[in-house]
Amino acid sequence: MSDASTTYSRMNRSAIADPASLLSKSILLMGALSAAAGVAQAQTADAPPASYAGAPPALASSGTPADQSLTWHGITLYGIIDVGIQDQTHGAPISDYFPGGSSDIVQKNSNHSINGVTPSNLSQSRIGLQGNEPIYGDWSGVFKLETFFNPQSGDISDGLKSLVQNNGKSAASGTQNTNLDTSVAGQAFQQSFAGFSSKTFGTITFGRQNTVLADGIAKYDPNYASQAFSLIGLSGTTAGGGDTEDRRLDDSLKYVANYEGLVHFGAIYKFNQSTGAAGSAFQVTLGADYAGLSIDAYYSKVRDAISASSLSAAQVGDLAGLNLSINQTLSATVSDNTAWAFMGLYDMGALKFFAGFEHIQYANPETPLTAGVTFASYTFGFVSNTAYPTDKEMQVFWGGVRYTVIPDLDLVLAGYGYHQNSYGTGADAGCNSSIAGTCSGTTEAYSLLADYRLSKRFDVYAGSMFTEVLNGQANGYAFQRTDITTTTGVRFKF
Repeated sequence: MSDASTTYSRMNRSAIADPASLLSKSILLMGALSAAAGVAQAQTADAPPASYAGAPPALASSGTPADQSLTWHGITLYGIIDVGIQDQTHGAPISDYFPGGSSDIVQKNSNHSINGVTPSNLSQSRIGLQGNEPIYGDWSGVFKLETFFNPQSGDISDGLKSLVQNNGKSAASGTQNTNLDTSVAGQAFQQSFAGFSSKTFGTITFGRQNTVLADGIAKYDPNYASQAFSLIGLSGTTAGGGDTEDRRLDDSLKYVANYEGLVHFGAIYKFNQSTGAAGSAFQVTLGADYAGLSIDAYYSKVRDAISASSLSAAQVGDLAGLNLSINQTLSATVSDNTAWAFMGLYDMGALKFFAGFEHIQYANPETPLTAGVTFASYTFGFVSNTAYPTDKEMQVFWGGVRYTVIPDLDLVLAGYGYHQNSYGTGADAGCNSSIAGTCSGTTEAYSLLADYRLSKRFDVYAGSMFTEVLNGQANGYAFQRTDITTTTGVRFKF
């Protein structure tokens, strides 16, 4: 689980060259834009909710934000710094690189209480540039570049680095620190796309960008995909249509439109940079808004999706013969994933109700992958294409309420769950216990959050999340099967 959680199909992917150098250049550019913009202003009062809190103010038809916030010639600098103090009753040491810092929910390596500083609890810390250049009529050229970072360590967010740091260490050994799979793998930019936008006809963009399912989770989760307070925010399983690395897609074409403020449509397609369907992905959504009610239906198909994990001790021993580095090599489970979902919210003003359901089906890939597949700068040296003797089916469900007690204080109560079928064969067929990971099982989570806005840029928050794993989803949990994570923090948006 991970973007917390947060899997990409990746074939013939070359490593991103020197992310640190790219980032330093982007920061210099951002600084120049900031200086040219003059005195910084706050975001507009109608800024998007927490899930979109890293986005710049909505662009007016002229291509300029209403409050001129850090904008110069239609290019806007924006960002979030979110950091807090966290206590886990059962966790593992905090990672400098995993986007959420801690696991936030109980994991196989959760063996003792943890106290420390964690990043991006309510929103992912980020810095970005967004541009809007009027072209003709209501058409504009648009772009976005967005970098994720961990403020407690100053490092670029890199969940896969948290995995390689635990290569050769078993969860039962008690020596692991936090390590989870994610689409955030140390890339210089987590979103990097350009395209065209029209209020009448919609927006079409090309590059690396969030899926329409990820956009839906951010909108319809009562915690707006928070990593510290939402199971489907920390774990990207739901937003990725089965695997967290598919929460964001490289080489993708995306179209979104809102017709007359009533009907909205979105679609995204990932090219595999070759021929055939192997390694491609497709998602589509259709929804409507009426009298405070918003609903959406989704369909997703991902071929050759990858779920990454640390190497076992035996696999580490085989690296020398494969001429692979322990610091850049991981193990992968490959599947073809199909998902459909329904999500909705009802906005009564001070009171908002949220609910969602997603069905995910995992099958062995029609086109198996071979060892050597890459993602960002990491190589999958060990690949399994036969993890699902029969199809695995996952039901994801959630619901909650967000109540604005006073204009600057929100209280959020939410519940989440994963339930998998029994998909093993032989002696494990039909099992409903923790004897095998293929047995039917459940993960449950419940959270309570208070978020108080001291100003339109700065807010403070506090809350707790309880998680528990049962039966097949508790397989391999040698230490604990429950956890309570309590987090307090601050968030600055610009």
